[in-house]
Amino acid sequence: MSRETRPGGETMTTRADFRERRAQRRRQQRITYALIIAGIVLLAGFVVLLPSLAPVGEITLPDPFDYPSPDDHAMGDPDAPVVIEEYSDFQCPFCRRFHDDTLPQIVETYVRTGKVYFVYRHFPVVDRTDPAQESHRAAAAAVCAARQNRFWDYHDVLFANQTGENIGNFTDRRLEAMADRLGLEMGSFRDCLASRDAAAAVNADQALALQQGLTSTPSFLINGKPLIGAQPFEAFQQVIEAELEGS
Repeated sequence: MSRETRPGGETMTTRADFRERRAQRRRQQRITYALIIAGIVLLAGFVVLLPSLAPVGEITLPDPFDYPSPDDHAMGDPDAPVVIEEYSDFQCPFCRRFHDDTLPQIVETYVRTGKVYFVYRHFPVVDRTDPAQESHRAAAAAVCAARQNRFWDYHDVLFANQTGENIGNFTDRRLEAMADRLGLEMGSFRDCLASRDAAAAVNADQALALQQGLTSTPSFLINGKPLIGAQPFEAFQQVIEAELEGS
């Protein structure tokens, strides 16, 4: 490497020497930046993959229930004199109470006998402002199950696995595991759950609920007459019988 010598033996770095050191520093900086970026990318990838690496956990399968004439989100005779519309949220504990205590009595007494046509509508009030949360995702998954005419079976599994709000019961992986345990065709189910169509169907039900002036779950319209809350069977019976007498 060339150097210039001043009088008295003092050496002075040439311009070429300075440029070489500056270029070396830049190369080291580029390597450092590349390593930092690679680390960030790896960390981000790990964060994204972490949920998929977590165990799905136990899936509870309830005893099968024989719903009469199930069709999409409805059951019973479409020409029945009484129509009940339920607006519900799979994370709502009062909705589960209705499902466990009252719905079976309504089905056996009125739906199976051709007197009531029962329709389920999605109303994810627990997280109505965040479609990425679990009420919306569970509702979308139920829409996808309905497209394989397994809505009511999947509806039962969702309520059987409800233990709280947005605590991981209804992550997409668990929703898929529930569908798999029920024997649904998984390729179609996954495609549906990833699509915008299922979410749009949930949003349409939610808009209808708000249009009807409903604000909580479970809410019911019995031939258009509102009945709010997880009422006992006798409360439904009173309204249904009045409608049957007037039909």
